[in-house]
Amino acid sequence: MVKFIRIVFQVFILYLFSFVGSWVVDSFSLQFPGSIVGLILLFVCLYFKIVPVQFIKDGAGFLLAFLALFFVPATVGIMEYPEIFSWVGLGIILSIAISTIISIVVSGKFCQYLEKKLLEKEQVE
Repeated sequence: MVKFIRIVFQVFILYLFSFVGSWVVDSFSLQFPGSIVGLILLFVCLYFKIVPVQFIKDGAGFLLAFLALFFVPATVGIMEYPEIFSWVGLGIILSIAISTIISIVVSGKFCQYLEKKLLEKEQVE
């Protein structure tokens, strides 16, 4: 029961960052998604240790476990557009696949770089 309450509280903290990001975008009339601003705020707070990782770790893990379910409505919505399955759609799907692969590779290399820097920092200390 305690773990359930902790996960709910941590998901609430993550939602709060998203809400603050949306509020910032609305307040300053920015042409940028509020959820991304919230994500950047969360990153900054984690980087400067304003918010310890332990405050969101279980809640983030819970959300990641159900991440695939968030894409089901988008996948079902594609069925309403049969032109996506034509030659034009093939180009769209190919560009999505290539950009996804590039994103995964770049993210992986960047994470490896950060991990290497972190290990070097720990060895110096």
